[in-house]
Amino acid sequence: MLDTGSLPALPRARRTEVLDGWLAGLLDEAVAGTPPARPRRGGAPARGGTEGLALVAVGSLGRREPPPFGDLDLVLVHEGRPEIAALADAVWYPIWDAGLRLDHSVRTVAEAVGVASTDVKAGLGLLDVRFVAGDAGLAAALRTATLGSWRQSASRLLPQLRDLRRGRARQVGELAFLLEPDLKEAYGGLREGQVLRAAAAAQLTDEPAAEVEQAYALLLDVRDELRRRSGRPTDVLVRQEQRPVAVALGLPDEDALLREVSLAGRRLAFVADETWRRVEAALVRRPRARYRRVHREPLAEGVVRQGDEVVLARDARPAADPGLVLRGAAAAARADLLLSPYTLKVLAVHAPPVPEPWPAEVRWSFLRLLASGRSAVPVLEQLDQEGLLSRLLPEWDRVRSLPQRHPWHRFTVDRHLVEAAAAAAELTRDVDRPDLLLVGALLHDVGKGWPGDHSVVGEPIAARVAARMGFGEDDVATLAAMVRHHLLLPDTATRRDIDDPATVERVAATIGHDPALLHLLHALAQADGAATSSSAWSPWKAHLVAALVARVQARLGGAPVPEPEPVLHPGEPQVGTDDPADVGVAVGVEDVADGQRVTIVAPDRHGLFSRLAGVLALNQLDVRAAKVDVVGDRATAVFAVRPRFGRPPVAAILADAVRAALEGTLPLAERLRQREADYRQDAARATPPRVSWHNGEVTGDATGIVEVRAGDRAGLLYRLTAALAAEGLDVTSARIETLGADAADHFYVHNPSGEPIGHDQRERVEAALAAAVRGAVPDAVAGRGDTPA
Repeated sequence: MLDTGSLPALPRARRTEVLDGWLAGLLDEAVAGTPPARPRRGGAPARGGTEGLALVAVGSLGRREPPPFGDLDLVLVHEGRPEIAALADAVWYPIWDAGLRLDHSVRTVAEAVGVASTDVKAGLGLLDVRFVAGDAGLAAALRTATLGSWRQSASRLLPQLRDLRRGRARQVGELAFLLEPDLKEAYGGLREGQVLRAAAAAQLTDEPAAEVEQAYALLLDVRDELRRRSGRPTDVLVRQEQRPVAVALGLPDEDALLREVSLAGRRLAFVADETWRRVEAALVRRPRARYRRVHREPLAEGVVRQGDEVVLARDARPAADPGLVLRGAAAAARADLLLSPYTLKVLAVHAPPVPEPWPAEVRWSFLRLLASGRSAVPVLEQLDQEGLLSRLLPEWDRVRSLPQRHPWHRFTVDRHLVEAAAAAAELTRDVDRPDLLLVGALLHDVGKGWPGDHSVVGEPIAARVAARMGFGEDDVATLAAMVRHHLLLPDTATRRDIDDPATVERVAATIGHDPALLHLLHALAQADGAATSSSAWSPWKAHLVAALVARVQARLGGAPVPEPEPVLHPGEPQVGTDDPADVGVAVGVEDVADGQRVTIVAPDRHGLFSRLAGVLALNQLDVRAAKVDVVGDRATAVFAVRPRFGRPPVAAILADAVRAALEGTLPLAERLRQREADYRQDAARATPPRVSWHNGEVTGDATGIVEVRAGDRAGLLYRLTAALAAEGLDVTSARIETLGADAADHFYVHNPSGEPIGHDQRERVEAALAAAVRGAVPDAVAGRGDTPA
């Protein structure tokens, strides 16, 4: 009896050996215990033993790489034995009894080949057919027939296989850039290794190189360890399993594991892309064109276009031409082509080091490559995969395939930098120095490869790289400043009140009152956001950053800029009341950039902001910015919101809810607690918030900015502002930012007493905010018509 409990702990080779031996025994027992069936009249004579009968493995067992808790894919091949059904049952049932999952079939050679020639998945599996027990000659005949059928049907099956893989890539994503990658199905995963072997089996490409097999073996090791640690048949490397898997594989931490997985996935994806280009070219090649004159079109010195790729010219001298790598890469990108694999290999072996500082011609080629935009991305990936990019930029190795765990980021650090440079190429006409914009975009996050604040750490690194590229002293200083301050505009616009002159003055002072740097930073912010994700650079954020730039530009006294209107200015209330007995609420809802603007006019009272935030939360409106102005006994609150689902409620519904909240008949805390329960969020396990004070960024002793970072939950803004109100602080303005599952909220608070916000009051506020994150609503607020949480 097979000891299935010990199988997961065995190495792959030993696991294969144990399974093969057990399965061979099952076949022997089945043959010994099943008497030959009487042949039909005129049929072939009955056969004994395993003659004309073979048990073969396909899939992972056929490849000798069965994973822990994996399926057994088996085929019982026969030559028309009448008792085959009884033999099959005698083999399959002990496997099921052992608790193993089984994918099985019974076929003659002709039947198996017929299935493989029409079903691409079955054909792919049969390419891995391997003899386990029985008639070895029959198994060999099956393998020979299957390979022949695959090659004969390649022109029909391979395009189907390509479409299947591209469809899965759209659904699952690319392995190299996923924080919780599917090791098997993501593009660049284990399936790609199998596809590469299938293309080679069709004799359309070469067998996978050793580096490809190494990448494939790494993914196998990671999957095996993942299944051992999780105790189940999973292929998705989820976050909670990454650290134990990393430790088991001898890696320092989960980031190191993700980086190795990314590198392996990128290699497999890169080779798969090239393989599909070769396959497609081979399948459309005209068979009669035996002797064709190859057309070669010169593109730049030393490189020509040949077909759909760029190759070396006949008179090229790669060993004596240090500028050839970048010149060829730029020519390929400008023509929207790729360098041929052979050309890449020749350049990798023979290209000499580039002199430092770079000659002007080399720097010009590099800028020309970056200016090609989207066409430069695959060419830069080619240079990266052959190690040529790291020769030009040694610092690149520190960020290569470095994972980014921020929920907004779609890519690893290096790919994000390349994408940012491609996005910057679309903005070069908006700045006076497009060359600095392109290089700044490529280097803005280079500091993430070192410990510390990546903006601060990256500044001297960018200066060193820029000097090596041959930029002048002033340009080096500008590029360093771009890296140091690349987050200045988006962070300020989303976290501070840009209508406050102090905010504008602080930005101007930070950039040294330099209009040219301001415009470079604006374009860089746009490129950085576009390369991150749509969440990172929404129309609302773009609007805020542009408004901030306009204000700073006016402050710097550059080109005439009209005085900008406030970002949050009141709209016209659409619903109000003339009833003197009413509490006097008026509400307006207007469509603005990427959302709506809600204007609420109501009687001023302490804690008003919190109650309005609670009403908006109940109506599924996510607040992104807010401002409250008070004139006499009336307050006008303006909220920039975005509906979580569908369209926002009409103004009349919001007005009724605000009146009920102010009158105390709407139990906000209780309703929001119910909403939170609907989302199945556990308040007891909420992460403690991080609270920061920024009093030095505003004027007035009684005014300050408090920043709260915490896990985002339903009604969080309501509870936080209720806590601030309970501690005697009025919220005059807010900037709300949601970062995946986390919230980063910034509140401008005012002490109505006129007293400075001292140390003791800060401590009380911080404790109240921590309680609010856990779900509490202060009694002073909850008591007025609300139920304490």
